[in-house]
Amino acid sequence: MKIAVVSDVHGNRHAFEAVLDAVAESDCEELWCLGDLVGYGADPDACVTLAREHCAVCLAGNHDLGVTGAIPLEQFSRGAAIAAHWTRETITAETLAYLSTLEPQNLNQAVALYHASPRDPIWEYVLSPLQAELCLDVQAKPVSLIGHSHVALYFSRVPGAAATGETQDDGQQLDLNEGEWLVNPGSVGQPRDGDPRAAWLELDFEQWTAVYHRTEYDIAGAAAAIRAAKLPESLAERLQYGQ
Repeated sequence: MKIAVVSDVHGNRHAFEAVLDAVAESDCEELWCLGDLVGYGADPDACVTLAREHCAVCLAGNHDLGVTGAIPLEQFSRGAAIAAHWTRETITAETLAYLSTLEPQNLNQAVALYHASPRDPIWEYVLSPLQAELCLDVQAKPVSLIGHSHVALYFSRVPGAAATGETQDDGQQLDLNEGEWLVNPGSVGQPRDGDPRAAWLELDFEQWTAVYHRTEYDIAGAAAAIRAAKLPESLAERLQYGQ
């Protein structure tokens, strides 16, 4: 069975639709989302509607929890808090109700799913080998999928060695058959690894491999929607740089 894995959609309908089209053309049988359906982008209702239609599994990200009121917006950066306030005022009751049903982790699959990390499913950015070591020590299963950092990367560890990892480009493949793994598909709606294309991951449970994918989308359209909503200009500007 092949699963398409996405994370950090952040209200970017243009990117999410492009990824859904790419997934539909793949061999993937299900779509899993690691959270943050809403956040920085201008189409939160549309993204939640798409997730409800297409995602077999969906987690809550910190932005989703901020919008529902489960965590205080004082913990967010200025731009994120502004976007969350706007999202609260914009979304439908149906969207809010769906977001309120989501949790930041799911340990009921063949791999462990966390929005952020095994140590802190809501907030921790796993970007260093030291952080990865600490997370690998406590993760529930040999392979974990994580999001939150908006960077397509992995960390792995084999017995007797320290954790290592690196960022991943379009088409790169991981063999997950041995060792312990933290695998991040990158961000659909706001990549921060220098590649502005929407990121997603193809996970093969028969071969135990993972393949990274990047998909072109209408960045100008997504930026225009952010500007039309009068959200911070930086949220629109950064999309073209993948930062």
